[in-house]
Amino acid sequence: GAFIGGLVAFFSPCVLPIVPFYISYMAGSGLAGLQKDGVIPINIRRKALTSAIFFSMGIITVFLLLGAATFSFSQLFRSFLSEFRWFAGTIVLLMGLHFLGVYRIGFLDRQFQTNLGDTKKMDSFGSYIVGLAFAAGWTPCVGPVLFAVLMTASLESSAYRGLLLLLVFGIGLTIPFIIAAFFIRPFLKFAAKFRPYLGYVEKLMGLILIFFAILLFTGSINRIANWMLLTFPKLFGV
Repeated sequence: GAFIGGLVAFFSPCVLPIVPFYISYMAGSGLAGLQKDGVIPINIRRKALTSAIFFSMGIITVFLLLGAATFSFSQLFRSFLSEFRWFAGTIVLLMGLHFLGVYRIGFLDRQFQTNLGDTKKMDSFGSYIVGLAFAAGWTPCVGPVLFAVLMTASLESSAYRGLLLLLVFGIGLTIPFIIAAFFIRPFLKFAAKFRPYLGYVEKLMGLILIFFAILLFTGSINRIANWMLLTFPKLFGV
């Protein structure tokens, strides 16, 4: 569920449209140059891919830190675990209804922007720092999915399981970005054609959030995890 949530978040209306600009930034080339016909120089492709990997590592680092902090915070309220679960579920449910269009929450429609500066001077470490900044000032409309995963992780039986959940979410979110950097021109064409369907992705995100809310309300997360371990033991190395 966390992995699918990460994938859907990547294709959301406030992430996918800005990915081409980040790809051109990572490649150290203008977007217009990447869209022109002809072969993209190997050095540009290599820089885009390497930078995308470090950019993704920066994003995942912040997610793991948030996961550790949230789990530690939740331990203070273990005696109020039921109340904490209902509070988290209510917030996630309201965010899900927002994306389904039942009502709108203004701040969830904002987009994250940052001044990237001179793209040609950016190295791998710089891409990692930008990834940290991008995740720290995360696009609010992706924040609800991240919040749902954080709340789910905070209710896990151990910090390790909670952090693993955040890692899986981060991988689901950033793998498409790395693939996009590797297949730059096909991705740019895909992103342009996919724009009319962004609204459907937003609705899917709303359904995922409501699903997470139900899991939180019913306390079903551990039961589902145990069922998966018993049903697919080889998949999880058991």
